[in-house]
Amino acid sequence: MVSGKLSQAIQGPANSRASDAEAGYVWPASSNDANPGLSLNFGVEVDKSTTAAEDEGVILRSLGNVHEPSLDPRIHLSEEDRPEERELDENLAQRFSHLVFGKPHKKGSGDEKDYEPIYIEFALGDKHNPINFPWSKKWAITAVACFSTLLASSTASSYNSGFSSMIRDLDCTNFQATIGLSVYALGFGIVPLITASFSEEFGRLPLYIGSGVGFLLMFMMIALAPNIQTVIIARLIQGACGSTGATMVGGTIADIWAPKERGLPMSIFAITAVGGTGLGPVYAGWIEMNSRLEWKWIQWIQMIACGVYIFILLFVMKETRSSILLTRIAKKLRKLTGNHRYRARVEDERASLRTLIWISCTRPIHLLCTEPLVLSFSLWIGFAWGIVYCMVESIAGVFSNLHQFNIGETGTIFMAMVIGSLLGFASNFYQERLYQRNFPRRGPEARLYLTCFAAVIIPVGMLIYAWSSFAKIPWISLAIGITIFVWGIFIVYLAVFSYLADCYGPFASSALAGQSLARNLSATAFPLFTTQMYKNLNYRWANTLFGCLAAVMIPIPFVLFFFGPAIRKRSKFSRAVMEGYRA
Repeated sequence: MVSGKLSQAIQGPANSRASDAEAGYVWPASSNDANPGLSLNFGVEVDKSTTAAEDEGVILRSLGNVHEPSLDPRIHLSEEDRPEERELDENLAQRFSHLVFGKPHKKGSGDEKDYEPIYIEFALGDKHNPINFPWSKKWAITAVACFSTLLASSTASSYNSGFSSMIRDLDCTNFQATIGLSVYALGFGIVPLITASFSEEFGRLPLYIGSGVGFLLMFMMIALAPNIQTVIIARLIQGACGSTGATMVGGTIADIWAPKERGLPMSIFAITAVGGTGLGPVYAGWIEMNSRLEWKWIQWIQMIACGVYIFILLFVMKETRSSILLTRIAKKLRKLTGNHRYRARVEDERASLRTLIWISCTRPIHLLCTEPLVLSFSLWIGFAWGIVYCMVESIAGVFSNLHQFNIGETGTIFMAMVIGSLLGFASNFYQERLYQRNFPRRGPEARLYLTCFAAVIIPVGMLIYAWSSFAKIPWISLAIGITIFVWGIFIVYLAVFSYLADCYGPFASSALAGQSLARNLSATAFPLFTTQMYKNLNYRWANTLFGCLAAVMIPIPFVLFFFGPAIRKRSKFSRAVMEGYRA
């Protein structure tokens, strides 16, 4: 068997070289038996192939020795399923043609030699591997990615501040305007089900650029909208584009930071996501108060900020998906050496367009429905995120009706959400110490110490907010309740992204897209009944109901903390990632 010969060659026994020569594998005279993977020729000109591989920072492997954690565990590729050499460099149009009309011929037709593929991997410590990027490059990528999160989160909440002038100019109802808030979250939740997996299969960078341009154009569409229907459509598309700033950023951070280094980058990401939700109304409220600016200029100013982001993105952001970079290197080696047996392991999975589409469209839903870790966190953060959007919707009524705040002052109250996020950011330094100290014993569950604390303070903050809703009680009590609530939300939000990134590694974007669906479906639905609920139950009892429901969910982090390892052992995806870390 050819594969048996290749396996012997990779292992490097000296007495196998004669039989290897019969099979067509050529050993260079100066090969190093301790690590022959760097110097195997595999039937091509020695100097050219070996030098090319070393220049690209990759090592050569047989199928039995190659390690690729980003392969979907649901796919079991046999030798018959492996793509032919000519298929590897086909463009998307050719692959689509094969999907529709079938392949012109199959293997075994006699036009190609039956050679075992030569798989490539990054060498240990190679700088081409995103996990080994210089720290300056990692922080630059992290900063730009988090900038996109800040834009997406602040845009979500700043929209509400322009309701008064928008309702007047577009002659619509308050409920119609509120739909624009909900559909933004809808686009935010649904689109990542496709884009998250596609980013794992085609790369992160194209989606960052494409979604950034689409996000910018929707500001223009909203500002120039002649009616509320146009605004609603634009908000839906904008939410879809803005979803990149949530699910994909977590995946990008997982791409370039090792688990033990991930705490600070993830906490910065979380503060832009949660704190940004509070920051939007702060500036939007004062813009709305200026009669020469109002709701249209909320959009124009945010569009300018988005333009700055795209400009920086083009110069700073790099591709961070290691399997995509390996695929590019494999194509370069095939072109340089003329040997079409070079390939990245993931190319075996991606040559079939049908398989690729199936993987990309089903992986987030599969993880959400079959992975208890993803499902439980999704239900918890989904409920909590729905309350956040209810709070965004209710704050204006509470402070204007009970304390006669104007729209600018009401917007400033949202600084309580920013302060709560800062408290969460500060407390994460303690969580990081706990993680570093206990990771060898607890594993990824060491990320969950403070979530047990957060599970308690979330209902406490909500109840303080509820029972401070009296005109005779100082407004600062309401702000304290908001701050405590958001502090807990921040801790949970950060834990969800950090924990799932640790557990699912190269599949982090898909896992996060699954929880994003649950989180944003709640954010879509909750604001639609907020006004009626507060009207019928009043602010005190409606928020008390939310607080009691949050209290029911207190056991979730405790269950995951103590039983997480047993749950992960039953997961194909998480088990594959954990084995990859050990390798």
